[in-house]
Amino acid sequence: MGNAVLNEAVILQGPALPADLSIPPRAVGLVLFAHGSGSSRLSTRNRWVAQQLQQHGLATLLFDLLTEKEAADRRLVFDIPLLAQRVVHAMRWAEQREELAGLRLGLFGASTGAAAALVAAAQKPQRVAAVVSRGGRPDLALAWLPHVQAPTLLIVGGRDEEVLALNRQALSLLRGHKRLEVVPEATHLFEEPGTLDSVAALAAEWFEQHLVHGVG
Repeated sequence: MGNAVLNEAVILQGPALPADLSIPPRAVGLVLFAHGSGSSRLSTRNRWVAQQLQQHGLATLLFDLLTEKEAADRRLVFDIPLLAQRVVHAMRWAEQREELAGLRLGLFGASTGAAAALVAAAQKPQRVAAVVSRGGRPDLALAWLPHVQAPTLLIVGGRDEEVLALNRQALSLLRGHKRLEVVPEATHLFEEPGTLDSVAALAAEWFEQHLVHGVG
């Protein structure tokens, strides 16, 4: 039996945003994806990572953080408090789904979406069991980092030097269980052969450890 794939709308306190919810048989956890600036739930990289997580028994929810009109406003694209609020609302929406009841929740953020995920994790420490950041911009959430309790994995490309420096700074501010993984030869978008495979493997291991086994 394959995944149950539902194309729906995440109902927020405001707009309804398109979402793709995939639930593998006997799901063991749920990962909510927060995409980066200029991207959406249709991000080929995030969708590919999501497919790999599904093979590990993890349900995935990819949704648009902004409406089409909002996404055209560059100020909103970098409005981390707003994006974090959308992530929190999506978490609340998922918790109300009967088919997701009892699943521990993880957040996977890319670029600016990683900052939004970290702020959401800091705001709702009892709800978020793990965070993974891919090429993230945690520097956009610096004030919140000491309040993040969820085990956090920062994944950065070895050739993404500026973002790598920002993530090293962020690592020092995180107070909970944390790790920085550098993928050799990868640039910011992990376009090099095999680099996105490494991201998916690292993320799957992290989420399995903290969502399924409850370590950390």
